[in-house]
Amino acid sequence: MQYKHPISALIVIYTSALEVLLLERADHPGAWQSVTGSQDKGEAVRNTAIREVFEETGLNAANYLFSDWQTKNVYEIYALWRHRYAPGTLYNTEHVFGLELPDRLPVQLSPREHLNYKWVLWQEAAELVFSPSNRAAILQLPERMRANKLSAHKGNYVGRNDTH
Repeated sequence: MQYKHPISALIVIYTSALEVLLLERADHPGAWQSVTGSQDKGEAVRNTAIREVFEETGLNAANYLFSDWQTKNVYEIYALWRHRYAPGTLYNTEHVFGLELPDRLPVQLSPREHLNYKWVLWQEAAELVFSPSNRAAILQLPERMRANKLSAHKGNYVGRNDTH
């Protein structure tokens, strides 16, 4: 068995109207989350995020405003999923990214991973997700959007694939 690497990416996908894309887990119906996935050995975490967005939604992150939020969360791996990691691995380091779309877009789910998707306003999304770090990231959206607009106004905004 190939174990998962305990480094992952969380990608909050949202619209300029602060609607958030949520995915329902296939292995845990009723559990909603943003796009997330583990880093492959030797892969840059930024590339992990881009790959996971494509695998889980069919969206190409390079076509939209993709940004590294420069946030890392270290958390204890839920007992339910520890068997996916090497014995004795208890913690995961999660890197947070954002992907802003101009509007809601249809997505192509990976049926092995997700049952359904929905677009909801950020406040509802924060209430629906099961992960505390996912909730915290979603709750940052209004402030992050204000900062993006301020940077754009000052001429510091670099557009697609921004890593600031």
